[in-house]
Amino acid sequence: MRVLITNGSSRLSRELAAALSGSHEVTLTGPTEASSSASFIRSDLGHDEGTNCLVRGMDAIVHSGEPDPGATVSDRLDAAMRCTYNLLLAAVQERVPRFVFLSSLGLMDQYDEGMAVTERWRSRPTTEPAQLCYHMGEFVCREFARERQITVVCLRLGDLAWQPAGGEHTTSQVLLPEDAIQAVKRAVSVQIVPNDGMTIARTWNVFHVQSEAPHARYLTSTAQAVLGYAPAKGE
Repeated sequence: MRVLITNGSSRLSRELAAALSGSHEVTLTGPTEASSSASFIRSDLGHDEGTNCLVRGMDAIVHSGEPDPGATVSDRLDAAMRCTYNLLLAAVQERVPRFVFLSSLGLMDQYDEGMAVTERWRSRPTTEPAQLCYHMGEFVCREFARERQITVVCLRLGDLAWQPAGGEHTTSQVLLPEDAIQAVKRAVSVQIVPNDGMTIARTWNVFHVQSEAPHARYLTSTAQAVLGYAPAKGE
């Protein structure tokens, strides 16, 4: 498969590019050059032919909603909305069959910790810019999917734990890097069909992804049943 991964300045995107390069033809993109084992193409994801050229011939796009912490709030929100729109529009025009959006479980943090929050619950973002970026990115993706223009798989990722194996994970929604990579690999390639007892839209699919740490806050049963995701157990 030919896979495009955006946000080359993000560590997760670079790790994903390295991990997927072994089995897929991977291209990494971003506004500035990034060191990676995958081929890199510079792009600002503008509303122009350049974005169409970038996605042309791709089998899947993995679009990270992670905002650039060094950018202004205005630029971060612009990337979340306008750039995501431009990328999706180009993907539809070039007939890319699958779009994977990397969002955050932080969108669900406003619910009480004692609640069993699933993918069916509405996100409750705060006014914090990072959460607004993920929320608006999801909104743009969902509208394209609801028009049945493209299949979107939205992965709401937990808090990535980059520390060495054996380190202490204090968050209740920890996500080990290897689990994040596994989930994306599955999201890129697995045929998504409704599971028994669940109604899942063929074009808009949301999955909560975290590792099985002690006192894990969010259920990953839908991702396990539909994507075949098999989370590791955190320390």
